[in-house]
Amino acid sequence: MLLTLDKSPHGIVSQVSQRVPLWQDLHLCSRRRKDNIKVVHHGSREAPRLVPECRQVVRVCVLTSRLENGSLMFYIYIYKADGFSSIQDPQSFDPFSPRTQQVHIEKQMAVAHWLVLFVTVIVVSNMRDVNGALPAATLEAIAKANANGPYIGIVIPNLFEMGPLLNSSSYSAAEIIDFSGRRFRFGTVEERKVILVMTGLGVINAAITTQLLLSFFNVEGVIHYGIAGNANPDLHIGDVAIPQYWAHTGLWNWQRYGQGPEDELALESSGDYTRTLGYLRFANYTTNVTGCASHDNLLNNIWYQPEEVFPVTGTPEERQHEFWVPVGSTYFAVAKKLEGLKLESCVNATTCLNYTPSVSTVERGVSASIYLDNSAYRSFIYDKFNVSPVDMESTSVALICYQQNTSFIAIRALSDLAGGGSAESNEADTFVNLASDNAVTVVVEFIKQLSSSTL
Repeated sequence: MLLTLDKSPHGIVSQVSQRVPLWQDLHLCSRRRKDNIKVVHHGSREAPRLVPECRQVVRVCVLTSRLENGSLMFYIYIYKADGFSSIQDPQSFDPFSPRTQQVHIEKQMAVAHWLVLFVTVIVVSNMRDVNGALPAATLEAIAKANANGPYIGIVIPNLFEMGPLLNSSSYSAAEIIDFSGRRFRFGTVEERKVILVMTGLGVINAAITTQLLLSFFNVEGVIHYGIAGNANPDLHIGDVAIPQYWAHTGLWNWQRYGQGPEDELALESSGDYTRTLGYLRFANYTTNVTGCASHDNLLNNIWYQPEEVFPVTGTPEERQHEFWVPVGSTYFAVAKKLEGLKLESCVNATTCLNYTPSVSTVERGVSASIYLDNSAYRSFIYDKFNVSPVDMESTSVALICYQQNTSFIAIRALSDLAGGGSAESNEADTFVNLASDNAVTVVVEFIKQLSSSTL
């Protein structure tokens, strides 16, 4: 294996070519010890995009080697490649000096249909460099963990929702890797390898955490679970709802006062916004108005908008739009097998529901960074979009998984009626723990079914 090192960002390594016995560690990444592998310096922490034939990053791993000046860190990107026959400009492909350029060009053209490794060489001093790179020990731990994958990622909003799973007899804990403010817990659920991670509240936290999970770890699919409000009058507190589609209902175009449904929205003509999804008219919810035949509201209308998405299967910077994001079809088929599963109905010995909660697959759920406890909006969102669970994270997880081409499903236990119940209190104060327990019960059963499924 030829390893070529160019000048590092810190100026310590300069044009060194040597043969390095890295097969033992590299085997953790490639699992194919006898592959002919070419290692080329790229000069960036980002996965290189110099070869159009490289369709998919298969794995990322990290190797380290001690030098007198510090520690060399190698970010390894393994690609599936169809060959290099269509490369028109080898000069742009090879960033090395002129005297070694021709040698590298010849070797590049000879590795058609082989795995290609691009290596970023970073000199690391102490635990963290000036650009905030992860510590070498953390990257090594990630590489070793990935060698034992793939895993199911289990993404959870809060600790009170994670607690029942951590305490479940179905969960067996292994190591923990902490970075970027997140804790990634490795273990098994019903003997299936999993990574648990808590996101924190809201759509932004959920998106960041899910992207970290998928970017750094060998994840085959994602299960997201937690509690939710219920907008569907046919479902009840304690039930678990599993939607087939999720939408983010917090992206709006707020129309100026005086304009209505027939008026074009700002930037609509450029394709940035649309009137196809519908709107909320605030004047429809004005109360205590007397002595006039009609009334208005200065807040006017808000129009719901789809998200801009950039799937890994698409073209970078070429946007697509999605409002209803589907869950994985295989995962949803497995979820259908759980319909009717009976769940716990008692919070404790003295507080019980007068019915037995169960599992339902439903058409739609929605998310926004809004805690919904309002009867009027609950009714509107159900009538407008036919939604069941309303929460603050699921669609973010769905959007990231959709763009990363990763199977996904969200399982939400209903802790309250999103404002549709008693005017005196929110039911979540009483039933949050029951809902959390029921969500975990369904997650465990889902993983059992997934492991035994022949789909």
